[in-house]
Amino acid sequence: MAERSILVPEGLEGQRVDFALSKLLGLSRTAAADICAEGGVQLSGQVVAKSDRVESGERLDIMLPEPQRPLEVVPDPVPGMRIVHDEEAFVVVDKPVGVAAHPAQGWKGRTVVGGLAAAGFTIATSGAPERQGIVQRLDVGTSGLMVIAKSEHAYSVLKHAFKERTVEKTYHALVQGLPDPVLGTIDAPIARNPRHDGLYAVHSAGKNAITHYEVLEAHRRASLVEVHLETGRTHQIRVHFSALKRPCVGDLPYGADPVLAKDLRLERQWLHAVKLGFHHPDSNRWVEFESGYPEDLQYAIDRIRTP
Repeated sequence: MAERSILVPEGLEGQRVDFALSKLLGLSRTAAADICAEGGVQLSGQVVAKSDRVESGERLDIMLPEPQRPLEVVPDPVPGMRIVHDEEAFVVVDKPVGVAAHPAQGWKGRTVVGGLAAAGFTIATSGAPERQGIVQRLDVGTSGLMVIAKSEHAYSVLKHAFKERTVEKTYHALVQGLPDPVLGTIDAPIARNPRHDGLYAVHSAGKNAITHYEVLEAHRRASLVEVHLETGRTHQIRVHFSALKRPCVGDLPYGADPVLAKDLRLERQWLHAVKLGFHHPDSNRWVEFESGYPEDLQYAIDRIRTP
């Protein structure tokens, strides 16, 4: 920890502590609020909260956390991660639940890139060190298909394809109740949820997000839907169906019924990336890959199908 003392200038008179810190130290409001939450800010000798107000001439004493270590890929085998397709340009994997695409601050679990490194795969070096070769991501709690670039050319082509939305990403989701209409499009912007860290919500100030869906099976307690993403926002499918009051079964953070989740033995959202299609980065021919449901999702859908 490093300590720093600053006198509050007149220009920040009456501002919130977290706002003042962000301006004085060049921090994000979130980082400033985190320091306050740890009791790391004193105003004229008194510990203050992020919402307290500052007055000009007062002394702010701040305990700054140690800089975070650079992220790095650590080879670590991923049980259950299946290699669906492997060639010189790219590798397609079937990612199990509970695995992140790449290392991230605060994540201590296994990653796809770590699993590939442990298996002896060499992937593209383009991108940030911890995200080399990564051209798409899946949530930790979502299973299914991912493509990772192995050559630099493939990285460039696939990254552009995802940006231009020429990649076909197909998901299956089991959602509570029956969506109305049974064939539709959800066009609603998504932003970080201001009340819940790590979650997202439909918000007018958010980024454009478009989800196309079709009900494949309608059952008494839930419906199986096929989803095609036009955009790729974080938690997009989960947020959009939650906004329809039809959350993914098992998705408790987004309002799913815990009783139903328990009955189906689900410990995560019922959501799986079943198909991935794109133009081959070298030949430009269209290629497609498919993935079956993992054991926990198969058990849940079988139970839903049982009268």
